[in-house]
Amino acid sequence: MPSIPLRSLEATLGLILISNIFMTFAWYSHLRTLNDQSWWVAALVSWSIALAEYLLLIPAIRLGSAQGITTAQLKIIQEVVSLVVFVPFMMLFLGEKWRWDYLWAFFCILGAVFFVFRSNRS
Repeated sequence: MPSIPLRSLEATLGLILISNIFMTFAWYSHLRTLNDQSWWVAALVSWSIALAEYLLLIPAIRLGSAQGITTAQLKIIQEVVSLVVFVPFMMLFLGEKWRWDYLWAFFCILGAVFFVFRSNRS
């Protein structure tokens, strides 16, 4: 993989992080905030929040790709960010309890990071 300028990598990671925060709220916040509404109201609200996610994620993916990050690497980055965002969200916003299985799951994802980012030695 070619060397990626730090500012481009920071911008890509920042956009992925912010977009993932929006998507986490779009997918799961209705469980707490719209529980008394019908599913289609929750879907419409979620879709409107998800639009912000798309408006941030698409430029992040394009920027990362233009800098030489592969699509597999971009996806694994997104999955790591997703877990980093989701666990605090579910504990703080949804009130769920910590389980050590979340840490083990994170280590499994770090394994995926290792394999997708290691240099090609074939």
